[in-house]
Amino acid sequence: MSTKIVELRTLKVGRYMVMDDEPCKITSMDVSKPGKHGEAKVRIEGIGIFDNRKRSAIKPSGHKVTIPMLDKRTGQVLTVIGDEVQLMDMESYETFELPIPEEFKRFGRQDQFPFM
Repeated sequence: MSTKIVELRTLKVGRYMVMDDEPCKITSMDVSKPGKHGEAKVRIEGIGIFDNRKRSAIKPSGHKVTIPMLDKRTGQVLTVIGDEVQLMDMESYETFELPIPEEFKRFGRQDQFPFM
């Protein structure tokens, strides 16, 4: 997974950030005012995009953080074998084998849906 380093103050709710070596979607950000001898702190809460675990962090607002470079595409289901699905990328026609997430087990053979 490719990543990029940015300042924490540039992020917003709905963007992505790496927390505990896992890419997470930011669900809330609370900023505390700067003190007499320090800068503002930001409390970030996020949900892992692969494991759906809730994570939180408290960092200075000028701190550098890592954000994942996500590539979202649309794929077509070619074959379902057990708990795995074979997808075809609709742009490059590459095929991938991935485990089926619970929310996608209801899709059929010719359905299209986004994947990362």
